[in-house]
Amino acid sequence: ESCSSNRVEGRLLQQPVRDCTIRLADMNRQHATPFLIPVDTSTAVPLAQRSSGNGVTEATIQQLVHAHPMCLPISEIDPMFEGPVSICTELNTPAGPIDVFLITPSGLPVIAECKLWRNPESRREVVGQILDYAKELSRWSSSDLQREVSRRVGRQGNPLLAKVREAAPDTDEVRFNDAVTQNLRRGRFLLLIVGDGIREGVEAITEYLQAHAGLHFSLGSVEIPIYALPDGSRLVAPRVLARTQVVSRTVVALPEGYALQEKQASVPTDADPEADALANERLKFWTEFLTFLKLDDPEQAPPRPSRQGYITLSLPGPAGTSWLTVYRDLHRNEVGVFLSSSRSSAGEYAMQIIAEDWPTVKHELGGTAKLAEKDGRPRIADALVAAPLTDPEKRRAAFSWLAQRVNDFVNVMRPRVRSAVVNYQAPGGESAH
Repeated sequence: ESCSSNRVEGRLLQQPVRDCTIRLADMNRQHATPFLIPVDTSTAVPLAQRSSGNGVTEATIQQLVHAHPMCLPISEIDPMFEGPVSICTELNTPAGPIDVFLITPSGLPVIAECKLWRNPESRREVVGQILDYAKELSRWSSSDLQREVSRRVGRQGNPLLAKVREAAPDTDEVRFNDAVTQNLRRGRFLLLIVGDGIREGVEAITEYLQAHAGLHFSLGSVEIPIYALPDGSRLVAPRVLARTQVVSRTVVALPEGYALQEKQASVPTDADPEADALANERLKFWTEFLTFLKLDDPEQAPPRPSRQGYITLSLPGPAGTSWLTVYRDLHRNEVGVFLSSSRSSAGEYAMQIIAEDWPTVKHELGGTAKLAEKDGRPRIADALVAAPLTDPEKRRAAFSWLAQRVNDFVNVMRPRVRSAVVNYQAPGGESAH
């Protein structure tokens, strides 16, 4: 498939939009009272389940999960999340504290919400609560998570990685941080509702899950009955009561002005030598420029060389709705960079919010950038006329200037776009997240 348009600011959204159908699979496991048969006697002793009436509280379950995460039957819910390391309890988020936060050495987050299931209302609320946690975490980067973990455990540096390395000493820091950031962005979490006796019908909570289908999570409900042994020890017999089954398909979103075209079989044609030479020259130009470009932000994906008069760098707007356009104007011997977005999108909303704080933004960009209006929308840009670009010395000077300005724009725009899109309300009242 291909996509065509004559507008520089338009482009095919590279990031697919995930459209999911979620359903819960009821594991339908029933357990009777367990019996203890001592070695020295034939008398079977029934084990009494400890409940909220005899000392079991939500804090009891929370501490049990935190101290002994292996008691969670994760492999029966989603084997990808097997072997998580418990990081802390009461991890603070804008939606409230997470009961137990765990993460795998491969960077996959696990959220456990611990409850005593006393009435139907609390059962429904806890599902909504854990989904709110997931929604908030999907707005974080690995740096945000490290900061909150550091605050919670009272340790400087990267206590998240330190705790993981206690269980998996060979964990690579760069790969771990990259994986954490990607999984947070995609909402790739395991959400566990852990209780002393879950009896919620699966139909009653499916509607909550479907409302959050944009996140790539797995969810399971786990019952952890605790039995008292004659010597005072405890026997924990965890069992999975339900887990999500996600059926997904990929949808390609096209911005305004684009049409999806079926790719035709190649037909021999007479190539335009002039156009082909120009495209090759552009590719050479951008390939050379990228050797000058050094980005401070480790999360920013570098652009690719192009056979067009511009290249782009994606910014954290949902579904690829915000990006930087880096261009060269041959006729004016000009190079520059400007903030771009899809129309009527979270990216355009972020651009408007940034423009409203222009005095501060201009100062952060070094004072040379300009704010103008184009087609009824704000345009934040900076440009340099450096004629002629065919001169090697002036070309290198232009590359150096442009590389520095692109890095400055990334450093200023990326966190501002991420912050602004959180509050975006799409037409119809739906949030961007």
